Amino acid sequence: MSSEQKARYRPQRFRNLKNDHVYREGRSDLDENGNLITDDGMLHAIRNRTDYGRQLQHTSWIEHEVKTMERLSAAGADVPRVYASGKNAILMTFIGDQDMAAPALHGIRLAKQEARRLFERVLHNIEIMLSQDRIHADLSAFNILYWEGEITLIDFPQAIDPQINRNAYRIFERDVTRVCEYFARQGVESEPRRLASQMWKAHHLRQIPDVHPALLDAESESDQRYWQQWQEDYP
Repeated sequence: MSSEQKARYRPQRFRNLKNDHVYREGRSDLDENGNLITDDGMLHAIRNRTDYGRQLQHTSWIEHEVKTMERLSAAGADVPRVYASGKNAILMTFIGDQDMAAPALHGIRLAKQEARRLFERVLHNIEIMLSQDRIHADLSAFNILYWEGEITLIDFPQAIDPQINRNAYRIFERDVTRVCEYFARQGVESEPRRLASQMWKAHHLRQIPDVHPALLDAESESDQRYWQQWQEDYP
């Protein structure tokens, strides 16, 4: 049986990202069916981070991942196909064979020619994500699977929309940098900041500072340096 014919439930650990509000900015809370939560009691529990609210938030993370993978799969990205989801798991394509699951790219040593090909493929996937208003937001060689010369991107619960998240460019640049750092170790040189800027501008995305200018102190040297650097990076 081929890897494309297999599927497996992947249990989801409760999201405990540091500063997880950065990733939730602008996103709606979803129930276990992927529908928008409108019930006042449920929304109140989420805002107050009660045990029930945390369970609801966990389910929402899963459903956001499901919707993201479905959207990216339809657009031609190298992501698992989703078959079903529950409160704590996603049934998706299993990458590997009967004996083992595909390893993360992080643990793979590539020949330079193959590394260049896969680097271009990862960039292609990043371009697809941008075209679908999505940024992985935790992309690295640790969550790119490698199997029989091909890659599969996984782990999308924290994915963000660059149109509505004020930290989007900073997070996007971090994703690109991490990818470039891995491939640099495989002999593929690149300029991550330049690549990130080029892709961002090619998709006509806005450059939004992660701190509103009105909150900066004109008398503070550190704030002045921040604003000057932001203007240089995002003219």
